[in-house]
This record gives sequence, C-alpha cells and structure tokens, in this order.
Amino acid sequence: MKRMTAQQIRNAYKQFFAERGHLVFPSASLVPHDDPTLLWINAGMAPLKPYFDGREIPEKPRIVSVQKCIRTNDIENVGYTARHQTMFEMLGNFSFGDYFKAEAIRWAWEFLTQTLALEPARLYATVHREDEEALRIWHEDVGLPRDHIVLGDEDNFWEIGEGPCGPCSEIYYDRGEPYGCGAPDCGPGCDCDRFLEIWNLVFTQYNKEADGSYTPLPKKNIDTGMGLERIASVLQDVPNNFETDLFRPLLAATAQLAGVPYGADKQRDVHFKIIADHLRTVVFGVSDGVLPGNEGRSYIIRRLLRRAVRSGRRLGMERPFLFELAPVVAEVMGEEYPEVREKLEFIQRVVRTEEERFHETLAEGEALLADIIEQLRQRGETVLPGADAFRLYDTFGFPLDLTEETAREHGLEVDRAGFEQELAAQRERARAARQTPEGMNADRGVLETLTVESRFVGYTQLQAAAHVTALVRGNTAVEQLAAGEEGEVLLDVTPFYAESGGQLGDRGHLQSASAEVEVLDVKKAPHGQPLHRVRVRRGVLRRGDEVQAQVSSAWRRDIIKNHTATHLLHKALREVLGQHVAQAGSLVADQRLRFDFSHFGPLSAEELAEVERRVNDAIWRDEPVEIFETDLDQAKAMGAMALFGEKYGQRVRVVKAGDYSIELCGGCHVERTGVIGLFQIVSETGIGAGVRRIEAVTGRWAYAHVRAREALLQQVAQVLKAPAGEVLARAERTVEELRQLERELAAARARLQRNLAADLASQAEQVCGVPVVAAVVPGQDADGLRRTIDELRTLLPSHVIVLGSSEGDRVVLVAAVSKDLQARKLHAGQLVKQVAQLAGGSGGGRPDLAQAGGKDPAKLPAALQKVAEFVRAAAGE
Repeated sequence: MKRMTAQQIRNAYKQFFAERGHLVFPSASLVPHDDPTLLWINAGMAPLKPYFDGREIPEKPRIVSVQKCIRTNDIENVGYTARHQTMFEMLGNFSFGDYFKAEAIRWAWEFLTQTLALEPARLYATVHREDEEALRIWHEDVGLPRDHIVLGDEDNFWEIGEGPCGPCSEIYYDRGEPYGCGAPDCGPGCDCDRFLEIWNLVFTQYNKEADGSYTPLPKKNIDTGMGLERIASVLQDVPNNFETDLFRPLLAATAQLAGVPYGADKQRDVHFKIIADHLRTVVFGVSDGVLPGNEGRSYIIRRLLRRAVRSGRRLGMERPFLFELAPVVAEVMGEEYPEVREKLEFIQRVVRTEEERFHETLAEGEALLADIIEQLRQRGETVLPGADAFRLYDTFGFPLDLTEETAREHGLEVDRAGFEQELAAQRERARAARQTPEGMNADRGVLETLTVESRFVGYTQLQAAAHVTALVRGNTAVEQLAAGEEGEVLLDVTPFYAESGGQLGDRGHLQSASAEVEVLDVKKAPHGQPLHRVRVRRGVLRRGDEVQAQVSSAWRRDIIKNHTATHLLHKALREVLGQHVAQAGSLVADQRLRFDFSHFGPLSAEELAEVERRVNDAIWRDEPVEIFETDLDQAKAMGAMALFGEKYGQRVRVVKAGDYSIELCGGCHVERTGVIGLFQIVSETGIGAGVRRIEAVTGRWAYAHVRAREALLQQVAQVLKAPAGEVLARAERTVEELRQLERELAAARARLQRNLAADLASQAEQVCGVPVVAAVVPGQDADGLRRTIDELRTLLPSHVIVLGSSEGDRVVLVAAVSKDLQARKLHAGQLVKQVAQLAGGSGGGRPDLAQAGGKDPAKLPAALQKVAEFVRAAAGE
C-alpha cells in the first residue's frame, strides 16, 4: 500500500483515467446549474445529469472528475462518527454509452491494486444477486475469490424515481480485526469500521417506467464514485477521515487558537471535528457565492457556521475565531480548488461578519431565555415549554443543552419531548420541501437522433443559403410543415445563434420557393446544432428545401451591444467591489441586459455611479474587440474569466475588449466598444442571500431611458413650480419645511399627551392603597397608549394603569404596574388579560408592561370598570 497525500490521490485518479481516454472534467460549482431538483451538488454525477438524460451530448463519452459535494441530511452525526461529513470530494469515472461493466470493474481493480498498491486479499465486492455478468467479471476475469464476493438485494440497486437505473457493485477494504466488532458474521455491510466501503460502481442499464417496470436502455452508462476522504484514511493508515491530511491541519490550528489539545478528550474532540468539517463547508459554499441567510442554501451555511461557533464556545472560545481558520482551509485545498485561495479575503470578511452577528444573536437569546424563566417563576411553573426551547434553538441558535443548563440553574426543567416534537415537525417540513422528483428522463426523443452536422456562420454574416435537413413537429420527425404550423427546423448552414451563455437565440425568417417562415427562437439540439423554432406564415416548408436564412439585423445589433457591455460590467464590478465578484447568471436580450453576481450587500449610490462611469469610459475609448481561439490553459494564463454555467473544452474562444476585459465566451459581440454608444444602469437589487442583480440598457434603449428620466424631471419641476435646474434646491426647501411642520405637530401632540396624562392622573382611584388609573382614551393606537402610560409613570411613581381604545371592531389595551406593586402580586400581563377577556379578546405580557386586544368595543368601558375589582382581588383585600 502506497502512502499518499490527498492531492497525490486526486492526481493519480485523474491521470489513470485520462490515460484510458477520459476527458478530465473540472469540479463544478456546489450550486447546481439549471437543476431545481437539487439544493447542492451532492454527488459526482450530479453536474453530468444532462449527459445521462440526453439533454446534452458530452465532448467525449468518457469523463473523469474530482467533484466537491455537500450533503447535510445527517448534520447531527458530524463529529460523533468516523465518516460523517457535510462536505466531501467524490472521485468518479463515467461512461455515456461507451464502455460498460467489464472495463469499469477491471479498471477499478487495476487502480486499487496497482496504482494505489492495496493488498488484493483485503478487497471485497458486493453485487446484485441477479447480476450474473458482474459476478462473472469479478470472479473469472479479475480473479476475486468467491468468498470475497457478497450477493445483495436492494442495497445493490441504484435508482431515484423514474428514469435510468441499474445494479451496482460496491468495493470494500478490510481494515483488520482491530477495527471490527468481533461478531462471527462481521463482513462487508457491517455497521462497524472494519469493512470500509471505498468505491461504488453503478451500471445504468435499465429505465424505470411509470408503472414500476424496468426496460433495458438502448445506451448503457457507467457512474462510479469513490470518497476521497475514505480512501485517504486507508492510504494514510488513520482510524477516521478527520485524521487525514485533509483535516489534520485544521484540527491543529483550532487547538492552537483554543489553547486545548486535540486527542486528549473524546468528548472535546467532537467539537474539534465539528469545527473542521463545518468550516470547510462554509468556506467552499461562500467561495461559490452562497452567503449566510435565512432560506435554502444560505440557511444551511448559516446553520453550519453557528454550529461551529457553538462548538468553539465549548472549547472556551467566546470570540469570533472561524475567520482566522479560513486560511488553513485555503492552504489545504487551494491547489485543487484555486478559487478558495483567490477569494480568501472575501471569505474571511463574510465569515467574521456572520460570527459577530451570531454572538450578538446569542446575547439576544440569553435575554429572551431570562425573560421566559422570569415569566415561569411568576406563574409558579417549573417546566420550560418545548416550543420555547425550540424557538431559542431555531431562531437564536441556542443548543438544547445550553437551555437545559440555564434552566437547571433556576430550578427548572425543559420539556425535551415537546422540543423533539417541534424539531421533528421542522424536519418533516424540510423533507417535504426536498421531495421534488429527481428521476432522470430516459425518453430522449427524436431530437437525439438528429446527428447531421449544422455549420454556424453567424459570427461573420447574418444571411446564408441553406438546406432543410430535418423537420420536427411535437416529438415526431416530419417531412413538411404547412401554413400556420409550428415546429423545429435543422439547417445544414445557419447564421442564427442558438441561445447559450445568457445570450438569447436569434430571431428572423427563412424564405424558400414555396414558403415564408418566421424564426421564433433558436436553441441547441442535444448534439449542439442550432435548432430553429419556427412558424410557417405562408406555403409549405419541406425537408430538403433550399432556403435563404436571414437574421433580424436590428435584433442582432441590439444583442451584441448588450453582450459586450455585460463583459465590461463584469470587469467594472470586480474593480469597484473586489475580486470576489463572480457571475451568477446573466441575460443578454435585445432591449436590456441582466447580470447576477456574488456580493454581500447592496451597492451604494456612489459605487453604482462608479461602475457605470467605468463601463462608459471603456465604451468611449472605442477600442477594438478581438475574438480568437486558443488553448484553455493559455487563455487562463492571459487572465481570461470563465462564465457561469459554461462547459469548456481544451480549445476555447476568447473575447478581449481592448485592454479592459478578457473572458471566455462563445457569444456575439461588437467590433469596437464605441459601437455600444451608451450604458445606463436601470436597477440594482438582491435576488437571494449574497447574490445581487443589475439590469441595464445600452445604445438606443439607453437613450430612451435617459429621455424618460428627463421627462420625469420636467414633470417634477412643474409640480414644484421651479425650473429644471432648480428642482433639487426647491425639493430640499420643501422637505425642510415639511420636517419643521412635523416637528411642530410632534410638539403639539406631546403637549396634548402631557395634558391628557395629567387629567388621568388627577382621576386616579386609591384601591387598597394602590393608585389605579383605568380609562378609555379615544383615537389612540397601541403606541399612543404606551406613550400616555410613559407620561403617567412620571406623575405616579407607584401605579396600576390600564388604558383602552378602539377603532372599528378592534379593541387595544395596554397595562402597566410599577415595580413596588409587583411584590404585592400585581402583574400587568395577568391584569390586561382579565380585562381583555371581558371585551372579547386575549393577551398578556411582562409583569411591568403588557398589551392585549379585544373584538367588542361596546364592552370596553364596562371591562375597564372591573380593573379596581381585579386589583383588590390580587392585592388580597
């Protein structure tokens, strides 16, 4: 067995399969692209689903990858077991209709026993009991002893709903008796750590139909996955994933920060592992543009970060510390994932900000817990409700054990069963939200059969003579399309650009001797050809017809201005905001452009103005836009940026706008930046945690935008009765006059409030030696009643006050009890609740101040008359 670092394992795996004809596929972002069924990329095959289901055809039918993945369905197990992690790496080799079981099994065996030099005697395989082919290959071809092959059932069959599925073969490594449970039947699949599953080979050979039946696939696929952390633990001869070189530096750095050793206390070690695992996931999530938030992926990142902070507190770290450990993640993982190093400063900023906010939230949670405990004490109760404990846990990040510990200090216990019930309900809601069908449709349809070449000439010309090579209506190949019919058309030559990289497909028309055809849209067919969505306006279009294909020149002129402007905008954003800015989506249409990018907060007016200025400066320099092809590595060396969601081969197309912007792009662009004319930002908004969106216009649409704003300015000037040049001064003067009137009105209201309070104080009734004010105050909302009570408090230091008001069919009540009278068992929350019940409502609150509502205004005066009686009863006289 060779002792290898994680990076050596990655390199060896990619090299092994590259030598066997596999395209080395770079790790995709953790955020799925165009796949609403997934929250995160959770397996090596996930970014390749379009290849498995036939929506796209890969450049090569063999692919190898090392894919970063996130799974969070077992967060609570992290740190307590040897293998549970939220982020992991999956080594995978894939075949799409090319090689099958024989090659997949033989190459797996060769890689394990020769490249990694694992002892063959320690390797075992499981196969589905009906998969005689796999059994024969393992036993007869590879030579694995029969007693090292285990037959399985459902555990050896992979499927996710309708679509492609098939048997699988798992490879296990025997770590030896010291890792075992000692049971006589201990073997592959046992829950102990002796037999470690290191690789799963999935043989996708069937399609699961809607009725539950299985039919053979015409093209069989291979999907394999080997966990990097698991195989690293074997090759580095360590007992668990956390002892590998992927985690060990993080554990050591955490121990140094905390001032306590790792490995000396198993209970304490759990928190070291939680910090190491969760921080890795947070760092990679943020590097891929996911910022902490309250929904979806953002909530996962926030939750993991907060769990890590809590574990840090258990190790004695009461201050933000995770941001100090982020560079360790970048150092360990940066060779394979350079984006983590490149965005380190931004990642640290995000992590530190979130840590600081969470420490503030913890303080708020502690105050809320103290308030809950005080209310329980006032009511004489000894059990803190599970719902309250869950709210502390879910909203403020309070772990249950901290709530229990604090409650115990006050002689209380926590309703743990109620907490678990609330937690289970939340998990069920989350599960229901995740239950989107994830099956891959195997019905690839007639479009996949369209393999005839179509040559795109639209980079240099908008018109071309062409022949119709295929016609499709619905999901059926047809010989003709008649007037009024819609369908898809494939041409042998086309100037029409197919939608890609955010740029919309071209519009235009086709003209044949017998038909006039409108081109409504153009998208890529599975084999990459431009597929024209058309409507026949006149005549009949037939397969084989010669046509003149004409792109709308006005459409393309507007499109290319917006596309080049998008590149300039991307560059300007990175200059103004920082290098962490990364494209998260785009739309290049004729009338506007839209650009989504990663950033942690709204742009200021000054930042937006600076971005707009820089883009326009690049336009007005009127520099040439160069477009050329080169090798991917050479393009990256030149500083070219890759765009969101694009897959690149070894030869790439580079778009260089003067000396300002350089990106990899397959789209259409202006010849010089000056052609764009003018660039105007229309809006900047947030569309999710850590993702901002800018919408902008160029050229004639920018001119229209400026004219519309000028017209609006003229309208405002007319309203203010001022020349356009004096609108700002007039508006400022008007606003200041309004503010002065508001101040005068507020002062008048305050005088009225004091006078009202004085009148009410003079009407105070002595009940058992307690000054009681109970009155209807017309025309007040809850805030107004509270302000009146504040005034009364200054006039009556010792008091019981209950004020009520109504509007329509709604009653509002506010009560206050001074601290000296609370000792006489007078409680504002209980008092206002009693009064509210008489007015058809309910409420409650703190001992000193409480609010309630009612539904019957007619009963409000009588209810308030009962206050003295309630006070007398509570005071015990």
